[in-house]
Amino acid sequence: MIIDCHGHFTTAPPALGRWRERQIRAFEESGARVDPDELTIADDEIGKAIENGQLKLQRERGTDLTLFSPGAGKMAHHYGDARTSKDWSTVSNNLIARVCGLFPDRFVGVCQLPQSPGDALPESVRNSVVEMRRCVEELGFVGCLLNPDPSDGYWQAPPLTDRVYYPLYEAMVELDVPAMVHVAMSRNEAIQGTCAHYLNGDTAVFMQLCMSDLFRDFPTLKIILPHGGGAVPYHWGRYRGVMQDQGRPPLEEAVLQNVYFDTCVYHRRGMQLLVDIVPSANVLFASEMIGAVRSVDPETGHRFDDTKSILDTVDGLSAEDRAAIYGGNATRVYGRLGKVLA
Repeated sequence: MIIDCHGHFTTAPPALGRWRERQIRAFEESGARVDPDELTIADDEIGKAIENGQLKLQRERGTDLTLFSPGAGKMAHHYGDARTSKDWSTVSNNLIARVCGLFPDRFVGVCQLPQSPGDALPESVRNSVVEMRRCVEELGFVGCLLNPDPSDGYWQAPPLTDRVYYPLYEAMVELDVPAMVHVAMSRNEAIQGTCAHYLNGDTAVFMQLCMSDLFRDFPTLKIILPHGGGAVPYHWGRYRGVMQDQGRPPLEEAVLQNVYFDTCVYHRRGMQLLVDIVPSANVLFASEMIGAVRSVDPETGHRFDDTKSILDTVDGLSAEDRAAIYGGNATRVYGRLGKVLA
């Protein structure tokens, strides 16, 4: 089975966006709330959006299952307060649950967390624990998205290794749920969203993890860095050297028992570098479908985000390595996925 661990509902019906606009406007103008129950989307609207988008591409590319989450850029955690984020996450996650209910053989849910920046961060972490439990225990989700920068481009939060996040990690370990690190939009004009902020986030968090003792406190915690890990594989020697200079354990001991990378790398040489540097046991197949780049690469004739067509061509992988990357690793890292697939 070919499992894409990184898909987003970026083709959600327009009613979702209109509800969100009303929510933001009401809070900014008067502090008012918009009831999540006021969002109305029919099953046939959801079905049409999926069948003409993600499901169509699944069939064309030969993938079987997508771990599906709300649109990451639309998480936009800086808006409103902790209640704003809580309601928005509830709405977004309920919509993902409906997709999974309509297409149970094709999609499994990964939840958005109701994070908030600044003084609201501790409350929002507590809310995140509650929402993650709801999504996992009631809706059958198997993972979550964790934003290291809920200020959306200004990096005002402590590192993900800070103890403010420990209640979330305790729940993740208990539920056997990994987190995919994923920033949202960038409202900083100096930092473009999908090609700067996304990759910056992956790179920054890797160093946070390297320089911490988080995995001593949570030895079974699992973290996925998307987009090939940002700059990490390209600068592997730098990380090894810094860890040595700081008297810290080597990367294999410090992070590779807990940290994984996905294959959202949109050209062959980059993908080759990823699988040459990172052990195959730490690489999960993913495409970000439908995500940052939707056009066709004129050099290959395939869409840039058709990562299967790229991974199929890289060298140096045994049949066992490919099987692990395409699906085996996902069922191991997402511990609850096996139960869903059974």
